[in-house]
Amino acid sequence: MKTALIVGGTGLIGKELTSLLLEDDRYAQIILLVRKRLDITHKKLIQLVYDFDRADPSAVLADEIFCCLGTTIKVAGSKAAFYKVDHDYVINIAKAGFANGVKKFALVSSMGANKNSPIFYSRTKGETEQDVMAIAFESLYIFRPSLLLGTRPGFRLGEKISQFLMVNLSFIIPAKYKAVQGRQVAQAMINVMNNGQTGMHIFESDRIAKL
Repeated sequence: MKTALIVGGTGLIGKELTSLLLEDDRYAQIILLVRKRLDITHKKLIQLVYDFDRADPSAVLADEIFCCLGTTIKVAGSKAAFYKVDHDYVINIAKAGFANGVKKFALVSSMGANKNSPIFYSRTKGETEQDVMAIAFESLYIFRPSLLLGTRPGFRLGEKISQFLMVNLSFIIPAKYKAVQGRQVAQAMINVMNNGQTGMHIFESDRIAKL
């Protein structure tokens, strides 16, 4: 039985991932790296309060890492703060895990991630992907979901409108761009992590829906 480490467990996908892994008999222990302890208990769950700005690499130890870290520029407060979370924290975790012998790493990125994009968000995601790819994991799985469906903390009007349109107009939207449930992404991550595939693999929304 294995140990999984989840980074970004408070987000939509991270919460679903935690719930699914806690009920998965292939895993004996689930470790959450968190800024503050969450109101959740389980016999398999360990919560490690972690300072991402003063990182302790020795804590990033497991058989597999599921990285769901991500924020928005609005929440972060600036482009620099956003980049620190979505790029620097992710790369620091990946490097620490690899140095500690982790062979499998799954990353939630975003549709449109491209290091050459003129859009700051997409460029950041692309740079993060590029820098994670430079780390020699035995297995690296990158997920690029389109708009995520599910319950998030807080109210985002723009997101609610987008979700409504994506769901009600799904019949004319190409599969690659269709919205996907956060739980579906989480389950796809677990499925891929356990299928024995080595090397680097990228999954867009259309492939995520089939996993």
